[in-house]
Amino acid sequence: MDTLELLAHPVRLRVVHALRGARILTTAQLAAQLPDVSRATVYRHLEVMAAAGVLEVADERRVRGAVERRYRLSPERAAIDAETLRSMSADEHRAAFTAALAALIAEFDRYLDGPAADPVADLVGYRQHALWLGPDELTALIGQLQQAIAPLLANRPEPGRTRYLLSPILFPAAE
Repeated sequence: MDTLELLAHPVRLRVVHALRGARILTTAQLAAQLPDVSRATVYRHLEVMAAAGVLEVADERRVRGAVERRYRLSPERAAIDAETLRSMSADEHRAAFTAALAALIAEFDRYLDGPAADPVADLVGYRQHALWLGPDELTALIGQLQQAIAPLLANRPEPGRTRYLLSPILFPAAE
């Protein structure tokens, strides 16, 4: 299974999101991150992702006679490279985008269904802006966004920090 096929699935994409930021989680913790997905389905996807090298087993321990695995993301394997992006058909882009949106919707539903959900206090945003940009301005904007986001990707979980999902979506609007 190639990386595109592997990651263009909403459940597997949600597992990737759950492990971003150098998180290490057990299979049970990952299943808890996806309460709308059966445990068996989560476990099956974890096996596929581990076999493909997208997930690494950080460690194992025995718990009541069973082996409990803790997984971490292999960041270089959990991304679609530029060459693959260039070779993708319109239908493959459509499928990848649909998977990304399905994963995002599931995560947002999970947030809203939580007991402490407060979109105003949590500064939730889902605005869409129309920008008129030339090629140099677009390149500069992408660079500025990368400079703003990249240092924060190394943040680790700690008291006082909340994990946020930031999902920039950028494409030219049809005229």
